[in-house]
Amino acid sequence: MRTLALAASLTAALGIAGAAHAEERIKLGTLAPNGSPWHQLLKEMGQKWKEASGGQVNLVIYPNGTLGSEGDMVKKTKIGQLQAVALTTIGLHEITPEPQAVDVPMMIDNFEQLDYVMERVGPKLNALLEKKGYVNLGWSEVGFVRFFSTKKYESMADFTGKAKVFGWEGDPASIEAWRAGGFQPKVMSSTDIVPSLQTGLLDTVALAPLYAFTSRIFEQAKYMLDLPWAVLTGATVVRKDVWDRIPADLRPKLQQIAFDYAKKVSQEIRRMDQDALKKMKEQGLVVVAPKDPAAFNKAALSTWTVIRGKVVPPEIFDEVKKLVDEARAKKK
Repeated sequence: MRTLALAASLTAALGIAGAAHAEERIKLGTLAPNGSPWHQLLKEMGQKWKEASGGQVNLVIYPNGTLGSEGDMVKKTKIGQLQAVALTTIGLHEITPEPQAVDVPMMIDNFEQLDYVMERVGPKLNALLEKKGYVNLGWSEVGFVRFFSTKKYESMADFTGKAKVFGWEGDPASIEAWRAGGFQPKVMSSTDIVPSLQTGLLDTVALAPLYAFTSRIFEQAKYMLDLPWAVLTGATVVRKDVWDRIPADLRPKLQQIAFDYAKKVSQEIRRMDQDALKKMKEQGLVVVAPKDPAAFNKAALSTWTVIRGKVVPPEIFDEVKKLVDEARAKKK
């Protein structure tokens, strides 16, 4: 009996030790094109995590929207099919709406303003995500989006009367904001953009140059209106219950690695965006100068009437606007 009890105790002890060092496999989905800077840097981060954790944390990345749209991937995290996801603020809206206040059309003009805003509002947005059950592993960006079209559109009148602009499925308030600006959004999943451009169901999509280049969407939509419409930011988030399963002494190390890579993503995007534009022009992209920038600015301001209150809460909209105004005043 004493021998059996000793064997049982040893087995239990070994089981506890094994559980303490069990591998935590974190599956992460993203729309980032396979091989793109976003994808490559996520892979590097995963390797660093594996090294820092002694193999206890293994990040498995599913790029290119293979697991669906951003909304689909957020739903998969909620039922445990994914544990993490790299999202734009449009996808983050499925978790909490406030981060989308940073990406309001023609509110933020440059990266200096963006940095000023995020330094001050970022911690509040992190707390809101955590309240919804997600830990933020770092803010980053896609870039300033421009309109890429299969046809040459150069005035706001063209967009009002002709352009079929992509609108994200599952975000009816944002669709209402597009319409308030005078656009004709075509609501669909982000995974349907390429086939819809090919068939003519869609002819315009707002993209950052680097994303248009790495996804090769510019081969279908070869006209780019040279007018920054909005900055597109995002974050990599992991379910808090999954994050809490990682040993407490490891979490700060892994989070710091993630923060460092988020910063690196932003630096790379800013550096590579102009290079991507140059390469696309060499490969047939036609850059179109807007005939009436003031009309586009008026259209952007019209979207604000819906965005403030329906897309994002008024309080966070007003806070971001105040910070942008502060940044401009300091620059002057």
